[in-house]
Order: sequence, then C-alpha cells, then structure tokens
Amino acid sequence: MQKLEKFQAIYQRACERKGGPKGLATILSQPLSDNEVAKIGDDRFLAEFTKKVFQSGFVWRVVRNKWPDFERLFWGFDIEKLLMMPDEMLEARAQDPAIIRNFSKVKTIRENALMIDSVRREHGSFAKFVADWPSDDIIGLWAYLKKCGARLGGNTGPYALRALGKDTFLLSRDVESYFRQREIISGGVQTKSSLNAIQHSFNDLQQQSGRSLQEISIIIANSVGDNYV
Repeated sequence: MQKLEKFQAIYQRACERKGGPKGLATILSQPLSDNEVAKIGDDRFLAEFTKKVFQSGFVWRVVRNKWPDFERLFWGFDIEKLLMMPDEMLEARAQDPAIIRNFSKVKTIRENALMIDSVRREHGSFAKFVADWPSDDIIGLWAYLKKCGARLGGNTGPYALRALGKDTFLLSRDVESYFRQREIISGGVQTKSSLNAIQHSFNDLQQQSGRSLQEISIIIANSVGDNYV
C-alpha cells in the first residue's frame, strides 16, 4: 500500500519535469493574504461565482468575450440591485442575446446574491467570511458553497475561490491522479472520505514546506502525468 510522499520528493520530481527550480518557480503563483481577500467587494465574489457557473461545461473563451455584457446587464453584480430584481426582469435578461441564454444558470445570479447577502448580514461582508475561513479546512468552505450556493459544487466553487485569491488547492485531473496513484483515495474524488484524506494530506505537506495550498497544489499537478518540458 502506498502513502503520501514527503514534500521534498514531490518538489524534486516537479523540478525535474519543469527544467529545475527556476523553471518550476515560473509557473507557481501565490494567493492573496487574508487581509487582501477581506477587502474584495462582495459584488466581485458574485461576479466570479457567476463566471465560473457559466464556464462549467461551456467554452471559456465565449464566456470571457461576453463578460462585459454580463457586467452591464446585471449592474456590475451589485447585490442590492439584484435582490430587488423582479422575476420578469430576470427572465428578460436571460433571453438577451448579448449574454449566454441559459435561464437555469442566470437564476443562480440572484440565488447566489441571496447567499452572499445572508452571510454579510452576519459577518459584515462575504469577503471577510471567506478570508476568515481556515485553510486547514478549505473543504469545509467548499461544502458551504455547495450547500448554500447555487451550482457551486464540484470544482466550480474552488475554481472561483482560486480566481479571487483565496488560498485553496484544486482537484484537477493531475492532482486527483496523484492521490489515486498513492492509494490515498480510491472512490469518488468528491466523497467525504476522499476530501478528508486529501485535506489531511495537504495539511501535512503545508506543515512540511511552509508553502501555500495553492503552491503545493501546482507542484503536485506538475509532478505527475505528462507535465514535462
């Protein structure tokens, strides 16, 4: 039975695949600090959640090209304005050819605005709520978004958090492959037991390395598969 490697072994293998420490360093990125995340406007959280919902299962380039019109039609994702949007207006917006006409996904804009509003009433802002969430239980934040948000389960919520600067690992194909190769997980990657095992592994690697979850995630992804240069 295999087990989690020491961080240095994973790091060394990633370096060998990416042209040494300098080559690997060029593809590593850092998350924002908790203070920086806490200063992000709640409208930007809603915007990023919406963008990732629409990108899921769709061509990302099309979403990016149409994004200025999403911002225009939904008032820059102003939470207050969206909460007052009547059903008829939401339906009309969903039929506008300037954006991607998918009513079930358009509905998530108001639904996630409600989630954000509920959280900020208790915590001051949704950004502060996210910033204060401990990295050693990042899967707990994923679970919250899945339960309380709309279409934010799977990789959608985590990818949005990463884009916004919150320190999180991602369960990309290569990262998932690594944990399967090491026999740390065997069932579905999104099961409770798999997520707990992966979180525990990242916590261990973070204690060894002092690096962010984001860096460790990228290093693992580049230590397996076809990631050669």
